[in-house]
Amino acid sequence: MVQKIIGLIGGMSWESSAEYYRIINELVRDRLGGLRSAKCLMWSFDFGEIEALQHAGRWDDATAEMIAAARRLERGGADFVLICTNTMHRMAEEVEAAIGLPLLHIADPTAERIKAAGLTRVGLLGTAFTMEQDFYKGRLAERHGLEVLVPEEEDRRTVHRVIYDELVQGRIEPASRQAYRAVIARLAERGAQAVILGCTEIMLLVRPEDSAVPLYDTTAIHAEAAVEMAIA
Repeated sequence: MVQKIIGLIGGMSWESSAEYYRIINELVRDRLGGLRSAKCLMWSFDFGEIEALQHAGRWDDATAEMIAAARRLERGGADFVLICTNTMHRMAEEVEAAIGLPLLHIADPTAERIKAAGLTRVGLLGTAFTMEQDFYKGRLAERHGLEVLVPEEEDRRTVHRVIYDELVQGRIEPASRQAYRAVIARLAERGAQAVILGCTEIMLLVRPEDSAVPLYDTTAIHAEAAVEMAIA
């Protein structure tokens, strides 16, 4: 079987990009057997530079960086592109419009998995940008008909702080796992039938046993969708 070449825009953070690489290669080996592994290219950012643009609100500059990365992958021979982070899907449409390749949007396979389970009302955890801006929630609602709940303000601050102060730095703190459990429980109390782990590092901290409702790990779902696209 001839594989398509997966183009990965990573490094945001490398902690989750490493998980993408692991999951994609394990799945290709499982599907194709033997010594098979994925054909892929990765452009990995210095996340400190991207984080500075995010928190300064310099989204136009961040978009230019993302487009440049996608074009590098296109020149390198990628057949399609993934952005290995939820937050930077803020400029997914601009990135896809700037290249001649399909972009596999992280929200779409996640929403399809949720709808296949018969669920319609979901909680969303992620960076403050993902939880508060409309680029992600809006796509889930408008394209997929899902009702999206986000944590209350104090909980959003906690979720965001843990991502940037701990998870992207490789720190996994038991106290933060407890805090996330409480945030998830409050979303469930408000009627969330499931919770989207809408930051690719959250899967490093939270496991299914931490929640009374199903958790949808966008990192794993996105990586799985990439493998399906590569070997279809």
